[in-house]
Amino acid sequence: MSKPRQLFALLIAAALFLSGTTYAQNKKERFDPDGSFWIHGQPPNDFLDFGGINLNSKRSRQLPGAGVGLTNGKTLKFKTLVVRQDNLTFMTAVLGGVAYGFSGKFLRGGIFGSGVLDDETPVLEGTLTKYKAGGKVAEAKLKFVYFGGT
Repeated sequence: MSKPRQLFALLIAAALFLSGTTYAQNKKERFDPDGSFWIHGQPPNDFLDFGGINLNSKRSRQLPGAGVGLTNGKTLKFKTLVVRQDNLTFMTAVLGGVAYGFSGKFLRGGIFGSGVLDDETPVLEGTLTKYKAGGKVAEAKLKFVYFGGT
């Protein structure tokens, strides 16, 4: 290996060492939750219009567009969105006077679309909040299951 390549490899190895991360850990712990998340069990009465949380960072045609899907087929686009394994937080835009907010966390890591998840085991939990005309009208602590698209 040439001197510049050796120096570059050494710098990369040092950076990984200082961060406490190895290449194998990065690869093993890759996190990709793209897909839909539906309320586990029966939704509370105040959330009967809520269809699911749709994450689609790669804009896949196999997944619904990003946002909160409603049972009437409409989608509330994300106004703000943070997606990390330990933090899923969003606020939607308002549609028909209604908006949704969420603050929670994923219960596992990995690549959700890999096909190893079932539709009965919760993979996300947090507080879902519904707003009408700018005011909070409902809030519930819920668990969600994953659906990876068709």
